Amino acid sequence: MNNFKINKTFLGDKCKPYIIAEMSGNHNQSINKAIKIINAAAKCGANAIKIQTYTPNTITLKSAKKDFVIKSKNSLWSGYTLHDLYNKAYTNWDWISEIYKQSNKLGIDCFSSVFDETSVDFLENLNTPAYKIASFENNHIPLIRKAASTKKPLIISTGLATQIEIDEVVENARQAGCKKLALLKCTSDYPANPRDSNLLSIPFIKKKYKTIVGLSDHTKGIGTAIASISLGSSIIEKHFTLKRQNKSLDSEFSLNEKEFESLVIESERAYLSLGIEKFGSSKREKKSLQFRRSIYISQNIKKGETFTNKNIQIIRPGYSIHPRYYDKIIGLRSDKNYETGERINKSILSKIK
Repeated sequence: MNNFKINKTFLGDKCKPYIIAEMSGNHNQSINKAIKIINAAAKCGANAIKIQTYTPNTITLKSAKKDFVIKSKNSLWSGYTLHDLYNKAYTNWDWISEIYKQSNKLGIDCFSSVFDETSVDFLENLNTPAYKIASFENNHIPLIRKAASTKKPLIISTGLATQIEIDEVVENARQAGCKKLALLKCTSDYPANPRDSNLLSIPFIKKKYKTIVGLSDHTKGIGTAIASISLGSSIIEKHFTLKRQNKSLDSEFSLNEKEFESLVIESERAYLSLGIEKFGSSKREKKSLQFRRSIYISQNIKKGETFTNKNIQIIRPGYSIHPRYYDKIIGLRSDKNYETGERINKSILSKIK
């Protein structure tokens, strides 16, 4: 697996998690709110702000036929036609240059999900540093090949895709020239239930496809995202809003500023905690030996006296002889005079049979 960079930041193994703040439709059709979201994401410590580049007409038809109406009662968007939904959620293309400029000014990466070939051409003119393919587009093979042909980093969500379909996605991306590929585990439900996250798929994806892996997370809170890091997730993508009270199509499953800042902090802590396969004390733990047990003299002993359970005791601190030898020391004769609180000479261990 090859790590790669988006702008100046490395992604992958032995790199801190790369945290993406997904703006989606949380701008509520306001460029001013979009800029505020970028400013807030940068302040929270996000590595990147991600937008979506499509128009209602590039993503669906303006139709009220039943196939084009969201019917699920469990959907946040029940009753919308697809065209009306995307008309409310899309990012005005006239803003996108300004969004990129503001992000660059603040030193936060900015890139976009693409939804058809025209959006790739548009973003190439802005020299976008990377591309994202959303879960609902991961069966759009011509789009994947188009984005891959730019040779820029390509992040693909795997929501809804079967293993055979993921095979097809990866094969086509690589055939079209993509050498910087990441796959994100994703549950395409809004909001998603943590029980459906199936994070144990992450190491499988990493091993099979030899790509950077991550999580596009639509659950509430940050627990699922943090858990994914222990399984190899190097990228975390979460929807981000200023305040959930500012209702939008995505607000219910978006993090607010305080939550997103916690995500950034706790993701790094989770990553740092992975460490290596190691047992015993670390350098910083040496001071904690004071709170371990070892065998100490508990009553004054003269040379030649027998060690008994009255004059030796397993107590804190842990600087003397290991408690495993207690039963074997009982009955041995002291090699010197000892005072209460002294360590036992380790030479006594040579008398143990």
